[in-house]
Amino acid sequence: MMTRDTIVTADVSHVILPLNRPISDAKVMTGRQRPMTEISLTFVELETREGHRGMGFGYVLRAGGKAQYAHALELAPFVIGEDPNDIPKLWDKLAWQSASVDRSGVAVQAIAAFDTALWDMKARRADLSLAKLLGSYRDAVPTYNTSGGYFGTPIEEVCANADRSIAKGIQGVKMKVGQPDLKEDIRRVTALRNHLGEDVPIMIDANQQWDRDTAMRFGRAVDSLNLTWIEEPVGAHDHEGHAWLNARLDTPIATGEMLSSTRELQQLIDNRSVAFIQPDAPRIGGVTPFMQLVPRAADAGIKLAPHFVMEIHLHLAATFPTEPWVEHFEWLEPLFEERIDIRDGCLQVPTRPGLGLTLSDQARHWTVAHDTVSGH
Repeated sequence: MMTRDTIVTADVSHVILPLNRPISDAKVMTGRQRPMTEISLTFVELETREGHRGMGFGYVLRAGGKAQYAHALELAPFVIGEDPNDIPKLWDKLAWQSASVDRSGVAVQAIAAFDTALWDMKARRADLSLAKLLGSYRDAVPTYNTSGGYFGTPIEEVCANADRSIAKGIQGVKMKVGQPDLKEDIRRVTALRNHLGEDVPIMIDANQQWDRDTAMRFGRAVDSLNLTWIEEPVGAHDHEGHAWLNARLDTPIATGEMLSSTRELQQLIDNRSVAFIQPDAPRIGGVTPFMQLVPRAADAGIKLAPHFVMEIHLHLAATFPTEPWVEHFEWLEPLFEERIDIRDGCLQVPTRPGLGLTLSDQARHWTVAHDTVSGH
């Protein structure tokens, strides 16, 4: 008689990943934030009575990492003794434990680490990559690089970084805009387009720093540059403003990365606010809510370009029916033993079971807090 497998151990770790150099986007240029020097991550590693394992994580780019880790520790006892295959049931159980702090923000970001670990375990158990378990349309996804186009980088260096990315097999590049001097933004974007030629995909990210009129002026000034999209031209929660711009500019609009619930992202879909939607699985609660969003966006004719964390999003983007984009960031690479292959402008979906990731010794070294919750 087959017995039901159950989760017996949940290891929760807080990891601080230092960045090689301070990172500044428009939010820093306008005085709203300080340069970013590190990334805070919460890792969850689950093990069952039968010895099956899964790993997931969430992250915070500025304040909130300690809160995310603390909440994950609060949630860990509630998965002990549960069947790891009942993933939607467990997501709902953890959400109800967090009900007083809503189904968004830090609450669902802590849940995301458990949810992703459960999906990683399920795929490993089936000896399939996560993409194959979920049902993929493709084995490779077009990619663009963001890390070479931040502020504080002279335009000559941005162009050189773009050349290096393309030489590595990356298809497109993204650069930051949104500084107080709109003319300087336009000068830098024009210089990059002239350097790369007409055909290389270029994405532009304003990080929410414009009002609608400024965004419209910028959009009209660069409409002739054949940009792939303008990202977050106005406030992240201004779905009406994004819709207004999306309907009037030739350049497509992209947004969604800062939203922390599927409900907020659904507003972008319902209002046709974007041509490209940019959900972030660790920010909205993990694989489960992300995959609920996928068919809604596809049915609306909206394209997919998930934010950050290519290590997770590559698998999820491979399940999208029309060709998506995945953002290439090398920042998280030191945390894992494996690397994602790049070929012909695309990230190759790993064929290893689950996410195909193993935590590195360096990740263990950067661990600043850890606790184990167990039961029988």
